[in-house]
Amino acid sequence: MASPLYRYQTLTIGKLHVHMRTLLDNQQFSDDQGAAEALGISSASWPLFGTLWPSGQVLAQLMQNQDITNKRILEVGCGMALSSHVLNARHADITATDYHPAAEEFLLENTRINAGKPIPFTRTGWGDPVSNLGFFDLIIGSDLLYEAEHVPLLAGFINQHAKPECDVVIIDPGRGNHAKFSKRMVALGFSHSQYAPDTQTYLSAPFKGRVLQYHRSGKPS
Repeated sequence: MASPLYRYQTLTIGKLHVHMRTLLDNQQFSDDQGAAEALGISSASWPLFGTLWPSGQVLAQLMQNQDITNKRILEVGCGMALSSHVLNARHADITATDYHPAAEEFLLENTRINAGKPIPFTRTGWGDPVSNLGFFDLIIGSDLLYEAEHVPLLAGFINQHAKPECDVVIIDPGRGNHAKFSKRMVALGFSHSQYAPDTQTYLSAPFKGRVLQYHRSGKPS
């Protein structure tokens, strides 16, 4: 099985210049040891983690101005972890997770080419047993709600790792599952708001998705 081909690019995000090695396109595949297959990741879906999707760029743009003071931050389903690299450049306390077995390799390489400090990473699924990740003040992610069955899994995973007072920011491109997800989050004690981001200056096509924001105060209602 041939090694995948790569693309190198630099993204300007506010005052930051973030260098990224990604897969060349969505036709790449490399699973010689069968690690992805063992996790149920098909050859067709294998390369999806390795692309800079519009939702991920929207999240990264938001993270350039996000309040990070004294906050422990978790990026869920990080893929290429663009937002994690933005936060790392800002010296935030950021941890990344993804289900894909190749995500950590790309995280390490992109951290190296950006001369950043090591970013803690855990490969985990949302339905896996309780992990040792701990608890976070801010949990972020982009394009996570692919299927309806992801709704309870993601909400449960976030709740498992959210501090009593916690903010959550999810970028959803409009796959039709965010309303059910928001209902789940409200049931877990989070308030909910959403808005359409202004992406004209950094995306080549209109973004039809929404920024989903959730907040739990940690105080009795």
